[in-house]
Amino acid sequence: MTKAEAEQPDAILLDVMMPDMDGPNTFQKLQVNPATQHIPVILLTAKVQASDRRYYTELGIKAAIAKPFNPLQLASQVAEVLGWDLAK
Repeated sequence: MTKAEAEQPDAILLDVMMPDMDGPNTFQKLQVNPATQHIPVILLTAKVQASDRRYYTELGIKAAIAKPFNPLQLASQVAEVLGWDLAK
C-alpha cells in the first residue's frame, strides 16, 4: 500500500488469490486511503462466474481478467478496460 501511495501508478493489477491479503481486501484498503483511492484496479482471477464479476463491480473494481490469460494480450486488455490508447 505504501508503494502505491508513494509511486502513484496509473493502474494496479491484483491477483484475487494472494498470500496474507487477497485482491478484494487489498482493493478495499486502497479505497480508504485518499492518496490511492483514485487508482484504477483490475483483478486477475480464475473465478469468472457472473456472481464473482458482479461482486467485483459492486466493490468498484474496474474489471476482472480471467486466468489463464495470454501474456501477449494483457497490455491491450488493460488498455481497453481503462480506455487507454496504446497507439500514442
